[in-house]
Amino acid sequence: MEKIRGIYAAGLSILDQNLALNVKKTIKHAENLIENGCHGVAIFGSTGQAQLLSVSEKISLLNELTKSKYKHNFLIGTGLNSLNETINFISISKSLGFNNFLIMPPAYYKYGDEDVFNYYSRIINTHQDIKIVLYNFEKLCGYKFSPECVTKLVKNFTSQIVGIKDSSYNLFETLKIDNFSILPGSESKLLKGLELGCSGIITATCNVTSKLARKVYDDFQENKNQTENEKLCKVRAVFDQYNLISALHTLKGTKEDEFNNILPPISILNKEKKEKLILELNSLNFKI
Repeated sequence: MEKIRGIYAAGLSILDQNLALNVKKTIKHAENLIENGCHGVAIFGSTGQAQLLSVSEKISLLNELTKSKYKHNFLIGTGLNSLNETINFISISKSLGFNNFLIMPPAYYKYGDEDVFNYYSRIINTHQDIKIVLYNFEKLCGYKFSPECVTKLVKNFTSQIVGIKDSSYNLFETLKIDNFSILPGSESKLLKGLELGCSGIITATCNVTSKLARKVYDDFQENKNQTENEKLCKVRAVFDQYNLISALHTLKGTKEDEFNNILPPISILNKEKKEKLILELNSLNFKI
């Protein structure tokens, strides 16, 4: 995989009335994001409720995703706490032609840099032909990557550790590694990150902001005046008032009813919050 650049959405998962993964509609949504501005989509990230989906559902989706004309635009998240299950899931993904992964360290337990190095080492020693984007999200997993840990991983596994999604925002301003992709997890960090040498973003809200984010990205690359960055940041600020998964499903659910299906313990926004969300987005002249 070449260096990851551009606008990546952390794709949403679409469920049926029985809260089972709707494989075809989830893939179609991801493909639509690419057709509407995204360079790629991360499948089974936290935004896609990966930790709540069954492994069998994920495998069913991968079997269909391998047929997509955008197959090489997808990052596959693992969303599994178990090291052995992660390794096995990577094996299955590889058998279907996927080699690019977004992997976060396990949640719940307390550990440090050496433990994280050991975790990724074991994955890579089993699968030496994969590319990994590290997932830095302390709020979700309880661990925050240090610059030293990332640097050590890249030094020891240069061919495999190719980038990091920085949703803890402690790295994107200062970490400098040659031929290594740094992608903040928010549109509000897009322009600043590009100015600092970052490669783009991977974000939840690109499920609805893909066109705006792509405009900001392209204008930067072409040295044009920025005309949409302020609006993009304001839209993101609206979403940041809520659980992002809940708010995105609520907004998308106003157009497509299946987005209102969501796995407990997550839920869509209540009536009051939904009305506030839509009112504030309308005030920015933002519509999906």
